[in-house]
Amino acid sequence: MTQPNPPAKHSLVEDIQGLFTGAFFCGIALHLLTNLGLLTGQTAGLAVIISYLTGWSFAPVFFVINIPFYILAWVRMGPTFTYRSLISVTLLTIITTLLPYGWTVGDMNIGLGALICGLITGAGLLILFRHNGSMGGFGVLALLIQDKTGYRAGYVQLAADVVIFGVALFIFPVQIVLWSLLGGVVLNLTIAVNHRRDRYIAT
Repeated sequence: MTQPNPPAKHSLVEDIQGLFTGAFFCGIALHLLTNLGLLTGQTAGLAVIISYLTGWSFAPVFFVINIPFYILAWVRMGPTFTYRSLISVTLLTIITTLLPYGWTVGDMNIGLGALICGLITGAGLLILFRHNGSMGGFGVLALLIQDKTGYRAGYVQLAADVVIFGVALFIFPVQIVLWSLLGGVVLNLTIAVNHRRDRYIAT
């Protein structure tokens, strides 16, 4: 009986391309999201709420919230995953800073925008996951739960988003929160349906 071939590994060039492409997709979605006045989920959404309630700047709040997740990533998923996640977040910061200089978002229906943002972000995160990276935060916990229990990462993230958007209902206009939730549902269903370790085993 022949032994199955070992899983193919991505080359360094493929990983660099994958991390940049995933971060760029997420950057496009975030640029659209902010121009539409929509909210995001995950740790970024939590940081927005905390910043709104406290008056603290978003960047340091987001950084502090992510620290426990990076520690978890280092301990449970290894230094490579942690470094690549940090690189991905850094790339996202640079991309979202530069995009407004080359792209002015025109008029767009808010519902269509939420759908587009959800799909593009989902695709970007899938690319990052398949190159052993992430955008940190709850995504780290979701991937860990999926690897240990088989429960889909997208559903874990969706549960977190429902809680975050539920809190946001008491702070932001209902219409904005509901459209934002639509984008979050689309994003997380995209991950839940398409990200499974038993289907995609290249690393």
